[in-house]
Amino acid sequence: MIKYITDKQLKKEICLNILRKLPKWFSLEDGILQYAEECKHSYFWADVENDEYVAFISLKETSSYAVEIAVMGVVSEYQNKGIGSKLFKSCYSFAKENGYEFIQVKTVKKGKYKSYDLTNSFYINLGFKELECIDNLWDKNNPCQIYIMSIQ
Repeated sequence: MIKYITDKQLKKEICLNILRKLPKWFSLEDGILQYAEECKHSYFWADVENDEYVAFISLKETSSYAVEIAVMGVVSEYQNKGIGSKLFKSCYSFAKENGYEFIQVKTVKKGKYKSYDLTNSFYINLGFKELECIDNLWDKNNPCQIYIMSIQ
């Protein structure tokens, strides 16, 4: 069941717990801590299965016209069950209802790592389109692919 979360500490705890279970995507503790802090100030949805938070999505405003999926995680054993798509639909509906025109997401460019190839495919299957790739935004081993979607 998807829940909209407003409690800052709960958002932080959910993010920490889930990202720490996803080392293929989130292996640096400093990065995990930064994401968790940022989640406290974002729009935030989480999925609960068997009384446990197993997935979340964090959405932040980047301008009065656009929002960005800042971070998202689905515990491995719950991946490929439609939970990520349901989370996305929740934040997409929110963005539409609040007058945003675009939604974007950043990830590592396809072809660098198998786990991120899956991430890229997930966003493409949702309907995101490639906007640009910035080779030096993060570092040379992690070129940043930016995807965008029009909210209609």
